[in-house]
Amino acid sequence: MENSAATNAPLYRLASTLAVLTIAYNILEGVVSVYFGLDDDALSLFGFGLDSFVEVISGVGIWHMIRRIRRAPESDPDRFETTALRITGSAFYILSAGLVVTGLLNLYRGQRPETTFWGIVIALVSISAMWLLIHFKTKVGRKLRSEAILADANCSRVCLWLSWVLLIASAGYELTGFGGIDAVGAIVIAILSFHEGREAFEKASGESCPCGTCGAD
Repeated sequence: MENSAATNAPLYRLASTLAVLTIAYNILEGVVSVYFGLDDDALSLFGFGLDSFVEVISGVGIWHMIRRIRRAPESDPDRFETTALRITGSAFYILSAGLVVTGLLNLYRGQRPETTFWGIVIALVSISAMWLLIHFKTKVGRKLRSEAILADANCSRVCLWLSWVLLIASAGYELTGFGGIDAVGAIVIAILSFHEGREAFEKASGESCPCGTCGAD
């Protein structure tokens, strides 16, 4: 038997709060990452920061989705969500292309960042934050039996993968001094961003759940 609306209300409030926290965190992470990425010529950190800003657009769409589900659980996605997903998908594609081109140019020129220390720090903070968000989003999603909220948790899991890529690229450069590691890290971030963009367009077309997780346990 399904829980009553009154019983589910606190869970939906928590889901909405988690969505808002995700948006706020990505804004802060984006600002800090872009600043240090530009200041240190660290391409992987700069790309990671731009990705965070794109995630903000996606996060706003998810927050709106949760509000809609709270009011009408069986309702279909509305125009706001679809538009947000298409803007997100386009931004991810543009970001991916820019990172790939810049990463290849940096590899060709042998350009090296001044330091990737801040990339390590930001990656470690992000890994911790994303792990907590994934944990609580998954917990809420399972209690509500909501595929949409579980899919949101998987979107945060992609952010966790990006954080690991940043950590490996940044730590690799600090340990070896080989500038190509930073460029390769940026290209990997571009590949993951392209995947996120494709998923956003698929969701906008109604072909899949957010982040392609329909039917997730």
